[in-house]
Amino acid sequence: MKFKAEIDIMPHANLLDPQGKAVSSSMKNLGLSEITNVRIGKHISLEIEAANESEAGAKVDDACKRLLCNQIVEGYSFSLKSI
Repeated sequence: MKFKAEIDIMPHANLLDPQGKAVSSSMKNLGLSEITNVRIGKHISLEIEAANESEAGAKVDDACKRLLCNQIVEGYSFSLKSI
């Protein structure tokens, strides 16, 4: 079976996010001062071939841990759907 994974990688909440801070500051200049606490991360989508959803999830989780996410400063979540 083929699955599509949608992965979101974000900096840990307790760490400084310089990109997010810069964007938050710029919101005021754009007249959007009600928007605050912007956090910037990554979104990755990929396709995976696996026997079932559980196996696909395990492979995506392994890819996140080993390559896609720096777990020291980032956390991740993902969703799967069959295609």
